Amino acid sequence: MSHAFYIWLTCLVQTFTPGILSAAKINVLLIVSDDLRSSLEVKSPSLDQLASKSAVFRNAFAQQAVCGPSRISFLTSRRPDTTRLYDFNSYWRVHAGNYTTLPQYFKSNGYTTMSVGKVFHPGEEVSFFCLCLFFFFFFFHTHTHTHTHTHVCKGQDGKLHANLLCAVNVSETPLGTLPDMESTAEAQRLLRTMKDAQSPFFLAVGYHKPHIPFRIPQEFLKLYPLENMTLAPDPDVPKGLPTVAYNPWVDIRMREDVQALNVSFPYGPIPKDFQLQIRQHYFAAVSYMDSELGKLLSTLDDLDLAKKTMVVFTSDHGWSLGEHGEWAKYSNFDVATRVPLIIYVPGVMTGDEVPGRKTFPFWDVFHHPHKRFPEGRAVKNVVELVDLFPTVSELAGLKPPPPCPRSSFAIQLCTEGSSRAGSIWVPEQKIDVEAIAYSQYPRPSDTPQANSDLPSLADIRVMGYSVRSYDYRFTLWVTFDPVSYTANLTDVHAGELYLLKDDPGQDHNIYDNVMHNAASLKLGSQLPWTTALQQHLVYFSARSKPKAML
Repeated sequence: MSHAFYIWLTCLVQTFTPGILSAAKINVLLIVSDDLRSSLEVKSPSLDQLASKSAVFRNAFAQQAVCGPSRISFLTSRRPDTTRLYDFNSYWRVHAGNYTTLPQYFKSNGYTTMSVGKVFHPGEEVSFFCLCLFFFFFFFHTHTHTHTHTHVCKGQDGKLHANLLCAVNVSETPLGTLPDMESTAEAQRLLRTMKDAQSPFFLAVGYHKPHIPFRIPQEFLKLYPLENMTLAPDPDVPKGLPTVAYNPWVDIRMREDVQALNVSFPYGPIPKDFQLQIRQHYFAAVSYMDSELGKLLSTLDDLDLAKKTMVVFTSDHGWSLGEHGEWAKYSNFDVATRVPLIIYVPGVMTGDEVPGRKTFPFWDVFHHPHKRFPEGRAVKNVVELVDLFPTVSELAGLKPPPPCPRSSFAIQLCTEGSSRAGSIWVPEQKIDVEAIAYSQYPRPSDTPQANSDLPSLADIRVMGYSVRSYDYRFTLWVTFDPVSYTANLTDVHAGELYLLKDDPGQDHNIYDNVMHNAASLKLGSQLPWTTALQQHLVYFSARSKPKAML
């Protein structure tokens, strides 16, 4: 059977799996930003307004800090070791299992499913053919995105370059627009077509920003004067950071304006004045995305859809802005794995359905840069993006997928996460200090090299498995076999341990101080890595018993 025919057949089987239509028939608007970190002081009135009417998960974590693997993970509710997708060159339905995706599940339950922009990561890992014809009733990919990696950034020499910093005059760009502007306009058009539809809709909108290059309208830079920008609070590579844990930000180095700096490989650093410009452009990119988000949300009001539409906002992962001497994602640190997760459910928060009052009025970031809103319902417990699938399903009135068994490669529909709907319906009473989020990142070697950030599957030799609780982050870098997709947790290359009460920036690795015998701990290859890491933590707790762990 050919690869292409297998893709067509498996998607066909999944698409026509019968389901039960939700009695509630609540619409779902899923919005996914690209590379948006959660810890950021930025001018974002639209996000702030959404958060004020929503449950805000303050400790939500992605399962791998890179676009394709993370998106496939939370859209199937399976961890990367179950999707067997760690790069951009593999196809999970062939390598792992024929898993039901979130939009497929809603489609099989009678929803009209539509996609605009970057939701799944385009490429081999998702199968464009399967995505267009079966995951969604309608799929729109922006025309201007093809220019992202071309010479469209005007440099100081007046010529066009492929730069990292790329603030532009929109009227002078190809087609006179930008991808996220295209996405907003198309999503608004689709909402208008669904205003009087008989079936509920599931609309996924993927915004490209703040992903690099920072090709944004130049006026957004005015919101962040360069003289007001500051460096990361911890801009140096920590002395205790294992070499395998460091990401050398190769995609940043590939841009023409960064190449001109002649930054040394792998540790740099980037000159401070250019660091400030990167941070300025990232902040501006977030405000630009926020402006497009505001236009989209206000359309829900204009069409009288806000009171019957659940809104879910998240990102695929975070982005380092100079912390630990690192840039971009490609690591297990909080700045790379922590994501915003905001869920609005009509009628749950008080005051969102006052007659005659708009739920999401548009706030122009230039006219209201310092607009403040009351805080929504904060959920401080640690959650994961694999929780998104069961949570959204339950909130929409569908039966959440059942929990996956230990081995679920042959099971189409199950979840490796947990529904967090209860946290939205009922205010959080106390912090669950035992709640844990799992993340991982692959490396080709113990030391930084050209493909350390994005190794192909065949080149992966080390896997960094990381657990994040309310109190600590603990990571083991262990031997990984890309042929059998298995890790040997008894062969530890390096470890990291950060106690967050005293070290919130994760700058002081105390692993060697309290875990020097953990590498010899016999775990047994038959244990899943989540269980094995728990045994390491039991060992650690018994040895040190720090207050943060009690």
